[in-house]
Amino acid sequence: MNILLYIWIFLQLYVGYNLVLPLVFLLVRKIKLGKKSTYAHAERIDFDYAIIVTAYQQSSMIKSVVNSILELKYTNYIVYVVLDNCDKIPEFPSDKVVLLYPEIPLASNTKSHFFAIDNFKRPHNFLTIVDGDNLVDPNFLTALNIEFSKGFQAVQGVRKAKNMNTMYACLDAARDLFYHYYDGKVLFCLGSSATLAGSGMAFSTALYRKALENETIEGAGFDKVLQYKIVRDNYRIAFSELAIVYDEKTSKSEQLVQQRSRWINTWFKYMKYGFRLLRAGITNRSKNQFLFGLILSRPPIFIFLTLSLTFMTINWFVDLTAFLTWAVCFFAFVAGFFIALSKSNADSRIYKSLIGIPMFIFFQIISLMKSKKANQISVATIHYHDVKETN
Repeated sequence: MNILLYIWIFLQLYVGYNLVLPLVFLLVRKIKLGKKSTYAHAERIDFDYAIIVTAYQQSSMIKSVVNSILELKYTNYIVYVVLDNCDKIPEFPSDKVVLLYPEIPLASNTKSHFFAIDNFKRPHNFLTIVDGDNLVDPNFLTALNIEFSKGFQAVQGVRKAKNMNTMYACLDAARDLFYHYYDGKVLFCLGSSATLAGSGMAFSTALYRKALENETIEGAGFDKVLQYKIVRDNYRIAFSELAIVYDEKTSKSEQLVQQRSRWINTWFKYMKYGFRLLRAGITNRSKNQFLFGLILSRPPIFIFLTLSLTFMTINWFVDLTAFLTWAVCFFAFVAGFFIALSKSNADSRIYKSLIGIPMFIFFQIISLMKSKKANQISVATIHYHDVKETN
């Protein structure tokens, strides 16, 4: 009986700490704000960038993303567009754009990235990864350059919503604001690393090759392996609020389920990295590794919220003190969530969409049930551009 009790307590602690962690991080960050950064001053260097744009089976948005890149307020770069299993598109009237067509379908992010690397026109200092459905802010490379000039070898920018045409798109944007604020800005400020978001991120070419050149990664999740290897070697991933890409948000329920199924599958597949970094952080006395491992071992939001609600309901019948503790923790999470939205200047449409959170969670539970075969169902998210209403 005692063993079962200990397991019950452990499960509640493992799930429950995630509710209060954002506010704990904010408190510690406030204490640290008075300390001077090691990277406060750095000489600006105009590094040479490779911008890798990937597309799989869908090339309809390539013209838009490349045109946005060509409007960058920075000149030392070449764009490599990998059109994997796509029809040929018209050439761009710029010698800065290289269109690449793999002879054999790659169906893999990392394979597309290394296909581009193998076709570099010159040895670029840094590479940055942009999805085929993104748009790039004119100051994107300038902002990355600031961080690289400080000595960082990896930088994560901000992915802002390009579309908020449905409730699902707005809720997807709200999720991004939460993660960018706590897993990006706050975590980096605490002396750890910003988590990678799949695009809008950049690395020294040497570091990227070192981390993934000998890895075979099937399905989604290359960014999970990449960030693990970077932090494992005790590099820090910087966070830049000014390095902005505009990302296409999921706008339909079917689209949401397919995308989240892949993401959930990825979390279960790579959650072990979080525990490895926790152990490494303790062994090496590395704040970077320990805090990052704490975040990587955290379940997706909808999972720990659903489990927390379940535990709180059970405690209503068995332990009133525990029930009240859960209630306080829920309040702490909600407060932390709204702080993230407020600090990120969230659009009013995002606040209005929050009424749909239960439905959003419901579809992610469906995603959880489909996650085991997620990569067999779909490889990339299909985007819709004419959606007017929630479907």
